[in-house]
Amino acid sequence: MSIGALVAERRVIICCGSGGVGKTTTAAALALTAARRGRRACVVTIDPARRLADTLGLAGLTDQAAEIDPALWAIGGPDLVPGGSLSALMLDTKSTFDRLVTRNAPDPEQAARILDNRFYRNVSGALGGTQEYMAMEKLHELHDEGGFDLIVVDTPPTRHALDFLDAPERLLRLLDNRIFRLLMTPTRVSMRVASVAVQTFLHTVGRVVGSEVVDDVIEFLRAFDGMEEGFRTRAGAVGALLADPGTAFVLVTSPRRDAVEEATFFAERLAEDTRAIAALIVNRVHPDFGGADPSGLRATAAALETATEPDPAARRLGAAYENLADFRSVAILEREHLTGLRERTADVVYVPYLAHDVHDFATLREVGTLLTDATA
Repeated sequence: MSIGALVAERRVIICCGSGGVGKTTTAAALALTAARRGRRACVVTIDPARRLADTLGLAGLTDQAAEIDPALWAIGGPDLVPGGSLSALMLDTKSTFDRLVTRNAPDPEQAARILDNRFYRNVSGALGGTQEYMAMEKLHELHDEGGFDLIVVDTPPTRHALDFLDAPERLLRLLDNRIFRLLMTPTRVSMRVASVAVQTFLHTVGRVVGSEVVDDVIEFLRAFDGMEEGFRTRAGAVGALLADPGTAFVLVTSPRRDAVEEATFFAERLAEDTRAIAALIVNRVHPDFGGADPSGLRATAAALETATEPDPAARRLGAAYENLADFRSVAILEREHLTGLRERTADVVYVPYLAHDVHDFATLREVGTLLTDATA
């Protein structure tokens, strides 16, 4: 499917790629394009930097979807369809985790015990993998409860994006892990009859981090008792959303060799999980400049510059041909870098270098047109 078709038909678009390739700009441009075509669109960033807020001209973003005033982006034009809306938010790991606990707790008292637990407060925003899973939880929440036609996700750089996509399965593995299940034992039986292995493990940990920390952990696990199934069900639902036909993975890169290598790595990992790249977007590409062979251009430049009768105009023209040959060489090299990656997806869109920064809705709209209109 073309980028335009993805924007028009899919429910979730996940933009992936290495850092600095224009992923945030791409995500914002796709959401804006969907809104201008009459869809209720929301763009989500997991990156705590201000890039998305700055691009959208906002003072800041919270973890709640905030609708952007249509007066800022619904400027007239042939692509504007009434009825669309544009919202944005930035992930707040702890707030999302708190809501997940509250939703899965059997009663408000159990939720309060967990939220007030010192161990929970320390790890809910910092534990490895928590951010990635909470990002997926937020995506599921928006998909089921937000009332949006399209959610566009601006993921972290490639390696962290893979953690983001693996998060539901990792949570399920944790819940099934033997150590986790052993640690839950004190919540189900008296510590006096807990296995020797569990008591030895907790004693060893207590010597390293302090018995108070171990007490907090045990208290947290006691409060968590009975909630595993709710987390397990939710993780399964999040994994199903990633595999749903309404979800599309869009790979964003630049023609730099390192960015292409990172994008190729990501595509290979997705293929291992039987996930396909719906489209490849290559930002900041040098134009093709007519397709002439660089060696022919250089020969013309040499002929003009070494004419038997020196002509200033001919020399200037020769310098222009030499310059054109340089640009053609760069354009050819960029496309050679992309050869293997292009073969992994049916739709490839090139976005050329622009003469200006993308910093407002007018320039975002321009990028959206380049992405979705083949004639552009």
